[in-house]
Amino acid sequence: MMTRMTPRAELHVHLEGSVEPETLLEIDPLLTREEIAAATCYTDFAGFIQSYIWVNRRMLTPGHYALAARRLFDRLANEGVVYAEVTLSAGMMLWKNQKFGLIYGALQREAGRSRFPVRWILDATRQFGAEAAKPVFDLAAERVGDGVVAIGLGGFEAGGPAQWFKELYAQARDRGLRLTCHAGETTDAQSIWDAIAIGAERIGHGIRAIDDPRLLEHLREQNIPLEVCITSNARTGAVAALEEHPVRRLFDAGVPIVLNTDDPALFECTLSGEYALARDQFGFTGPELDQLAENSLLYAFR
Repeated sequence: MMTRMTPRAELHVHLEGSVEPETLLEIDPLLTREEIAAATCYTDFAGFIQSYIWVNRRMLTPGHYALAARRLFDRLANEGVVYAEVTLSAGMMLWKNQKFGLIYGALQREAGRSRFPVRWILDATRQFGAEAAKPVFDLAAERVGDGVVAIGLGGFEAGGPAQWFKELYAQARDRGLRLTCHAGETTDAQSIWDAIAIGAERIGHGIRAIDDPRLLEHLREQNIPLEVCITSNARTGAVAALEEHPVRRLFDAGVPIVLNTDDPALFECTLSGEYALARDQFGFTGPELDQLAENSLLYAFR
């Protein structure tokens, strides 16, 4: 039976969403806990995005990003994580007119000090459009072999349809990048079909697949995993209530799934807690939890 320290990977975690209040206070000593609590309080997905942007705006220097990464790596190592793929909001960095190369260099140095291997996924902000995304794809391709393993899309799912990025995804694949994409989190099953159509090898969230039996069959037969984030979906309102989360039904349908935290600071969750939630709320057995841990290593892009 799985224990808390069973080796596992974290494949869907946003660095900027992992910054705890204590770290924010280190980054900006003028902040107060009350300010942080107010700025990171939300009731729906749109509110969550605003909180995420607020945290991003506090991240001003390479040192800030390095500190956030160090804290994240330490927490994950203490939870038995043996490998991680951490998503960077590169599109937001460019939007803030930051020098990505300096930030990435600082992050790579922190990754080199980690107790486990770390790889990076660069994330383009989909509602900004394909033209704004192209520099992010270029930054990712330039760093294949230097820590970056994949490219993805984040932001408002309905505001940036996957089809807009079809050509960029094809080019990214040819340049050696693996492909992931947020889909089926806040919209519908068609969004997942669209992500698959542009080449996504893993689907971020993908919970609305439960509404489409043909899609469930396709995910199962083509061995396309879903990066499931239970607490995230409950906190953003992607599911109406925790007990309505389809993680159990997706697993029982034979869809490959991996448990992740998404934005652990903003959702007040841990990877160990997600496994415990699967056990206590959704009845996953010890062997099934072991399978989820094995999946996290099996479907890594390393």
